[in-house]
Amino acid sequence: MPQLDPTFFGTQLFWLAVCFIVLYVLMARVAIPQLGGILKQREDKIQGDLESAQKLKEETKSVIAAYEKALADARSQAQALSRETADAASAESSRRQQEVATRIAGELAAAERRIAEARATAMAGVRSMAAEVAGSAFARLTGAPADQTKVTAAVDAALKGGA
Repeated sequence: MPQLDPTFFGTQLFWLAVCFIVLYVLMARVAIPQLGGILKQREDKIQGDLESAQKLKEETKSVIAAYEKALADARSQAQALSRETADAASAESSRRQQEVATRIAGELAAAERRIAEARATAMAGVRSMAAEVAGSAFARLTGAPADQTKVTAAVDAALKGGA
């Protein structure tokens, strides 16, 4: 094997050094700067993405805060409207109850008047009927006709004392 022959070691070491230096120069001047540029581009892109993510996060927070404020405002408006509606319904209910109470009071007063009128009419009918019955009973018992004014006065006295 010629690689292991010690007579060729000098030339092999020379070409090893030349190849090493050429590859080193190529790597140092061409490959590593290109890799450095690619790494810098990646770093810049990652940094830009992080900055845009931070901006989006801040915008999201502001949008969420605005949404929560709008939601709270809507809730307070809904509660106010609910209270207002309940108050209006309560006022309407009170008004209707008052109307019904007034109407019932009027109907009750009218019914009491009708009852009083009916009682007065009935008492007048009872008075005249009692006077007739008393006069007829007096005439049957005594056989003589009764004095109608005396009979009426006696019936009136009996009704006043009994009432």
